[in-house]
Amino acid sequence: MRLSYPSSIKIIRVPCTGKLDVIHVLRAFEKGADGVYAVGCMEGDCHFNAGNFRARKRIEQAGKILDTIGVGGDRVRMYNLSSSEGLRFVEYALEMYELINTLGPNPIKTAAKKAA
Repeated sequence: MRLSYPSSIKIIRVPCTGKLDVIHVLRAFEKGADGVYAVGCMEGDCHFNAGNFRARKRIEQAGKILDTIGVGGDRVRMYNLSSSEGLRFVEYALEMYELINTLGPNPIKTAAKKAA
């Protein structure tokens, strides 16, 4: 079975979600991303011990920063699933895609277009 999700979603692979830093998330918004979501292994089942817990905390921190600067913290999410849950991955992708469509484009991107 071939699974598909919106082509506007760009996947960036990291060895572990624990390698994801707040600056990576914020830089994505600075470069024009409308939303960011991290998908890590199940909590308590991380090959690198607590990487997914660190990622969740960093995603929450990024959300708070985005709320503070007016972009919206609900544009970032963290999901956990196992490698065998391809259908659930597609569900998360569609959920995030619909959320971003509801929220509209990244305010930073919109402000840059107006300034230009």
